[in-house]
Amino acid sequence: MCPDAIRRIILCSALLGFAGGVCAAQEKAPKQSKPNPALAAGAKLYKQNCAVCHGNDGKGNGPPPASSPFTQPTPDLTTLTQRHNGEFPTDYVKSVLRNGMSMPDHGPAEMPVWGVVFKAMTKSDEARVAARIDNLTKYIQSLQVK
Repeated sequence: MCPDAIRRIILCSALLGFAGGVCAAQEKAPKQSKPNPALAAGAKLYKQNCAVCHGNDGKGNGPPPASSPFTQPTPDLTTLTQRHNGEFPTDYVKSVLRNGMSMPDHGPAEMPVWGVVFKAMTKSDEARVAARIDNLTKYIQSLQVK
């Protein structure tokens, strides 16, 4: 056999081995879902604004700051779907985030009116306010117990 033929055989064998290894690696690698940017943004907003009262896990076990005017107990956000006949109340959650809860006759509101807070944070950019509320709603939906 001539040296060129030997080189070709070695090169072909190496390429076939490499290709087989790549295919095997692709078969073994688990499929990873793409990270959801809206969910990540909602998680960040939740941790910054909601976890102090609702807890990191959304179960309502976070103590309010000592200077907080908001009342206890805070609701368990992980059971919203259960409490609404098995369907996550998207419109209700968005409304509460944007407009707050109904004000008691005497005393402070039950929670901040995040629509107003987000509006101030975004210099009245309504699209950004809506995006924050949507992201936070999606994150709260992701906390629901199965």
